[in-house]
Amino acid sequence: MLKLLENMNHFYVATGYTDIRKGIDGLAVIVKNKYGQALEEDSLFLFCGRKSDRFKGLFWDGTGYVLLYKRLADSRFQWPRNAEELKQITPQEFRWLMDGLSIYQARSIQKTKQRDLF
Repeated sequence: MLKLLENMNHFYVATGYTDIRKGIDGLAVIVKNKYGQALEEDSLFLFCGRKSDRFKGLFWDGTGYVLLYKRLADSRFQWPRNAEELKQITPQEFRWLMDGLSIYQARSIQKTKQRDLF
């Protein structure tokens, strides 16, 4: 992913649908007024419209707002559409979302104690 995103500690997904035609100002208003959040240097806010093949991301880099836009060529994101809320996700869930997977993974391999092979 982009070098810009390496310093991100907080990832937020606007579940449901967002008017993806909005630019920086419109998305910033949604973050502040609808969800009551502040744009901070370590937070990325993600928005998806009705077409699940594109999303926009918004963050503050310390000197200005950065707007990301990605449109997939042949696939779709598995965007959470269950309710209109701002859901904080982990960096792992962000990677899953960007890889076309659901952020709600059924299960994963759990770490265990090392044991003798013989």
